[in-house]
Amino acid sequence: MGVVVRVPTPLRRLTNGQGEVEVEARTVREAIEKLEQLYPGFKERLVDEKGELRKFVNLYVNDEDVRFLKGLDTELKDGDTVSIVPAIAGGLAL
Repeated sequence: MGVVVRVPTPLRRLTNGQGEVEVEARTVREAIEKLEQLYPGFKERLVDEKGELRKFVNLYVNDEDVRFLKGLDTELKDGDTVSIVPAIAGGLAL
């Protein structure tokens, strides 16, 4: 069992229309790397050139905002759910 990543509609074109994908990862950062391996172009939509979470992207682990946890270094365990939520107003389109 791995981690379920909920993919918002604007990014589903990268995941062949899938709204949820499963990856094996120990941290949010590692989950993003796995998503990039499976779906090239995914990472650049979530993190900037410095490797930091983009301001217009919110990531939640089991309904907890990673910005209030350990950011991209937030630990994950089997069965966790990572939700990608784009900002509703302003910012760049995913």
